[in-house]
Order: sequence, then structure tokens, then C-alpha cells
Amino acid sequence: MKLPSKTAVVGTFRVLAVAEAFSWAALLVGMFLKWVLKATELGVEIAGPIHGAFFIGYGVAALALWRQQRWPFRVALFAGLAAVLPFATVWFERWAGRRGHLAVPTGADELTPAQEPARV
Repeated sequence: MKLPSKTAVVGTFRVLAVAEAFSWAALLVGMFLKWVLKATELGVEIAGPIHGAFFIGYGVAALALWRQQRWPFRVALFAGLAAVLPFATVWFERWAGRRGHLAVPTGADELTPAQEPARV
């Protein structure tokens, strides 16, 4: 079984981080319409499952990056906490990118698992 490239996983993670935040916003609007205005439940019925899917996708991508990029536990913990706090996934994606946790070394996608450096 061929694993996805590091570039693909990082790109997917970045997209999911932003999508998760936007789906949070949509869900909050839906909850406002349902509970405050008592207008309709449609926003929650639509945004809820979409947000759930993005939330789970973000979590799976973060776990994959933790292993693939060999993140320290602290970075993985921040990624997990960001998924729980509204809109924090975008903050985490930018923070991790600035600190090199989402960087892919040149030629890293071509390495097979046997060629990768040993863990210390």
C-alpha cells in the first residue's frame, strides 16, 4: 500500500484547517437561527454534519502529520486543542507553518520508508 506523499498530507491539513473554521462559523449561524431567533433548524441540520466531517478530517490529518512530520507531543497537543476551540484551527495552521512544522523537505516525497532517516 502506497502512503500519501508528505506534500499531499500537509496540503490536505491546511485545507481542512480552514474548512473546519468556516464550518464552525456556519454551525454557529445555524445555532443562532435555531435557538435565538427560533426561525429554522435547517442551518444546524446542514452545517452540523458538514462541520463534523471537517472536524474528523482535521483530526485524522493532524494525527497523520504528527507521525509523518515527527511533531513533538506539544505540537500535536496544540493541534488537538485547536480542533476544540472555535476558529483555532486556522491559528494553529499558521503557527505551525511559521515554525516549520508543516514544511516538507525537498525530495522528501520520493523517499521510501527504508530510505528515511532512523528515529533517534
